[in-house]
Amino acid sequence: MFTQADGVCLPLAVGGILLMGAACTPDQADHFTPVTDATLQNPAPEDWLSWRRTLDSWGYSPLDQIDRDNIGQIVEVWSRPMSDAGPNQATPLVYDGIMYLVNPGDIVQALDATNGELIWEFRWDIPEDLADYTDWGLRQRNIAIYGDKIFHTTAAGYLLALDARTGELVWSTRTFDYTDYMDHTAGPIVARGIVVSGEHCRPFSPLPGGCSVRAHDAETGEELWRRYVPARPDEPGGDTWGGLPLERRTHSSTWMPGSYDPELDLIYWGTAVPSPSPEVLRGSGDADLLYTNSTLALDPDTGEIVWYFQHLPRDNWDLDHPFERLLVDVVVAPDPEEVRWINPNITPGEERRVVTGIPGKTGIVWTLDRETGEFLWARETVFQNVISEIDPRTGRPTINEEAIPTEVGDPVLACPNTSGGKLWAAGAYSPLTDVMYMPLDNTCFDIAPAVEEWAVEDGYAIRTSSFIPESADGNLGTIVAISASTGRTVWQYDQRASVNRSPMLATGGHLLFGGDQNRRFRAFDQETGEILWEIVHESPASGFPITYAVNGRQYLAVVIGGGTGSMMLTPELDDASGNNAILVYALPDSD
Repeated sequence: MFTQADGVCLPLAVGGILLMGAACTPDQADHFTPVTDATLQNPAPEDWLSWRRTLDSWGYSPLDQIDRDNIGQIVEVWSRPMSDAGPNQATPLVYDGIMYLVNPGDIVQALDATNGELIWEFRWDIPEDLADYTDWGLRQRNIAIYGDKIFHTTAAGYLLALDARTGELVWSTRTFDYTDYMDHTAGPIVARGIVVSGEHCRPFSPLPGGCSVRAHDAETGEELWRRYVPARPDEPGGDTWGGLPLERRTHSSTWMPGSYDPELDLIYWGTAVPSPSPEVLRGSGDADLLYTNSTLALDPDTGEIVWYFQHLPRDNWDLDHPFERLLVDVVVAPDPEEVRWINPNITPGEERRVVTGIPGKTGIVWTLDRETGEFLWARETVFQNVISEIDPRTGRPTINEEAIPTEVGDPVLACPNTSGGKLWAAGAYSPLTDVMYMPLDNTCFDIAPAVEEWAVEDGYAIRTSSFIPESADGNLGTIVAISASTGRTVWQYDQRASVNRSPMLATGGHLLFGGDQNRRFRAFDQETGEILWEIVHESPASGFPITYAVNGRQYLAVVIGGGTGSMMLTPELDDASGNNAILVYALPDSD
């Protein structure tokens, strides 16, 4: 599918697909080593092979050449503009000195990771009417690598496999019809040669049965299984929808990537909310609505739900729970001085395999046994009032009835608002400190139903007015460092600007990197929260930062861009937003 002239691949359109490349030489192809399961599960320190580098979703690299002592010396060594087709929330992958980068608008590139020079580029045709059906689909948060292929989920409902050496399309599989108001906002993960991905259903998608998690064979693209989030009427959990027929069990997206434990052979995936938001409009009464706002532990071979845990039944506020699940082995010793809900059946000091983190917009940390789903402990971070209590033995939440919107024109107070608390920007976990670092916002809103009777075109059907709660002292953003073992707050950094749209990175140099909506990008000391380095970019750090090494030199890559969120709660701050780009830093070359 490529032609070559003087060692350069020339563009060629095939079936509406435009393929481009440069310097895709036979020598490069001969030296490519396929990525194996062992490679993904234990990547070389210099590589970044998955969305959060490792399948446990830590967002941690052991590289330590850039550290607390020399971070102030780093300089920009290369940069590259990226497509401005949509919000720029990408995660670069790096393998053996090659960076694989997804751009908004279904563009995948291979770059020389030392200087940003293009090796090949792939472009997928975007339907002319896509914008009529989605306002999310031109953002892509990650791609995946396995064997000799790069895997990409397109805005309009295809899973693609590209040859990692040349960018040539190997196979494509249609996963859904975008005219059902569905799109991809994130890419897949790969577990044992199985490509697993989710999808985003807009709240007015008419598709009966809602969104799903899907698995495809990495070699052929064949669909292996599909696990829908809303339980079918004849399935386990099907009686938790208040008798609603299948055609009213909609939405329930799976719009962020999951995690994988190769020893337990379980995939962990988060799920989102039902639609409409107010239960008074759903016709389901106070039903739980499984498996919305849940952690699903799935068998990668069959998609069977091995266990589930529902973090927020009866969602009335669009408080999604599809965010990263951290897989950590820790000594479980929750501190009752800071941890509000503790299972009395746990043995303090016992080492457990846990799934932890802040999976949803409420900002609550949940820690579960990742083999069984048993509730271990939970604690709040930012102010929330939608959950009034959690059963310490079962982990089942009690909903605050006073925060449920019931009447048009009669708003009630609910915190956080639809933007969180926690949002899609991932936190990070460092094994150096046994601490998880979470970017959060302090938000509330007055919320009421928008209509008396719901129709599909009404979507979430809520009317809201947002504000910063008084308890935050005017600070919208907060970064909280929480012990994964004890649940204690190790340190906290509060500021005026939002931070929950800027993902975090932890490194072996005892550094924590993160940004904000005021265009600042910083390096913190993991142990103290002290700011050790700061730079102001043209745009907010909107993508997932990574670090990698080539020929013994460590690099820090930061994806920046516009369209990451509103500054309306902090209107006095600088909301300038420039073009989408990737910026790469390193220590000065000693040569």
